[in-house]
Amino acid sequence: MRGGGLLVAGTTSDAGKSVVTAGICRWLVRQGVKVAPFKGQNMSLNSFVTREGAEIGRAQAMQAQAARVEPSALMNPVLLKPGSDRSSQVVLMGRPVGELSARGFFGGPGPAAQPHSGGVSPGKVLHGGRRQELFEPVVECLAQLRDTYDAVICEGAGSPAEINLRRTDIVNMGIARAARLPVLVVGDIDRGGVFAQFFGTTALLAPEDQELVAGYLVNKFRGDVTLLEPGLEMLHGLTGRRTYGVLPYAHGLGIDEEDGLRVSLRGAVRESVTSAPVGEDVLRVAVCAVPLMSNFTDVDALAAEPGVVVRFVDRAEELTDADLVIVPGTRGTVKALAWLRERGLADAIARRAAEGRPVLGICGGLQALGERIEDDVESRAGAVEGLGLLPLRVRFAREKTLARPVGEALGERVEGYEIHHGVAEVLGGEPFLDGCRVGAVWGTHWHGSLESDGFRRAFLREVAAAAGRRFVPAPDTSFGALREEQLDRLGDLIEEHADTDALLKLIESGPPAGLPFVPPGAP
Repeated sequence: MRGGGLLVAGTTSDAGKSVVTAGICRWLVRQGVKVAPFKGQNMSLNSFVTREGAEIGRAQAMQAQAARVEPSALMNPVLLKPGSDRSSQVVLMGRPVGELSARGFFGGPGPAAQPHSGGVSPGKVLHGGRRQELFEPVVECLAQLRDTYDAVICEGAGSPAEINLRRTDIVNMGIARAARLPVLVVGDIDRGGVFAQFFGTTALLAPEDQELVAGYLVNKFRGDVTLLEPGLEMLHGLTGRRTYGVLPYAHGLGIDEEDGLRVSLRGAVRESVTSAPVGEDVLRVAVCAVPLMSNFTDVDALAAEPGVVVRFVDRAEELTDADLVIVPGTRGTVKALAWLRERGLADAIARRAAEGRPVLGICGGLQALGERIEDDVESRAGAVEGLGLLPLRVRFAREKTLARPVGEALGERVEGYEIHHGVAEVLGGEPFLDGCRVGAVWGTHWHGSLESDGFRRAFLREVAAAAGRRFVPAPDTSFGALREEQLDRLGDLIEEHADTDALLKLIESGPPAGLPFVPPGAP
């Protein structure tokens, strides 16, 4: 096999496209297939930096890990990072090329973006924000991957039946039609209405698009699958398309998300089961749910530790019983500062610092903990006072820092990645990665540092001592091993609950011939 492919679409956002794509990648690589993930255009504040210094969606980095390949910008050529409800930063081939309004991006008037350097040619530079102008580099990236790998498993975005956006689609049926990819539509049955979603998604597509929709995959099913089978047979009769599998609801996968938290704001991180502590106490971690929060995956490694309970909070009183407060990354540091002050969280954090109770700022959180911010780039707010808990000043640069640093802290080796416009000038305190520490207040630009097992354990020992907790980190928790176990679970779901022979035929041979048209079609 060489150059096989499949597009995993969804009836809705969060139907499970990301995890199904990852599961198929892990299943294929275990069969000896050289496979890569791909998403032409992603919208997410959770991003990652590849070894060549390109920024891509974190979901695609996770899928690359599932495929056991190194992530690259080819796997996610267009990344949109929302800065408000109406505008996003456009990252093309791993480099930011401009800030565009939604109207400008989808085809209305908008500011011109600046060209990038290196990587695949972007074709036309974004003038007027026309998304269609990105189609050529997206197709080119997919072609390069298909020339290199036995199979490429592509993830769609939202729903392929978004009829208002079909004309400029470069991530769902647009890329499927250009590359003649078979399409598997995933539906979340846990939400209800999955049969209507499958039928309606198909029936709202043009005949040329319907020719590529091979069938369906039910996700998050609970109960006796035999009770579902009559409905699947009726769906086949209505659409002429089969269902390729029914995946059961799986708890605690904890796989990187794109568009938001899997749980309510004041819930625990994802669906993780809190293990019993090794020591006598648990550690309670409160993460401030700042606006435009980015890379909230930074705290996953903490949640994986036995006896560590992680919550996202938005009220000052929720910090009272926390042993550690984290101010996380954000795409809007100045906006996050205002939010912290409005809600009384800024005063509560300052009181904690004065009492010697632990606080950690990561990326935008580091910037917020500093003395002063000069921002003529992100918010264009100019000079803004920070919380003044760390002796550093931040100046926003137009060039974004994208790096994969390696260093040492607390006597342990640390790896991380950097994604920020703010440049910090550290004026005092103890060195801490690229930031500093004053008492029980730490700050760093490094995302992912807590995934370094030895450093995480050393950090938690410091937090426990400062918080007066008899907490002991588990000596053998390996975040990397836990992530591999989760990816294997995804591969198991596909292997055990999908028709893998039929899936492999789809990937190798393309869409089945003679698929019927389901009226009315696209308006």
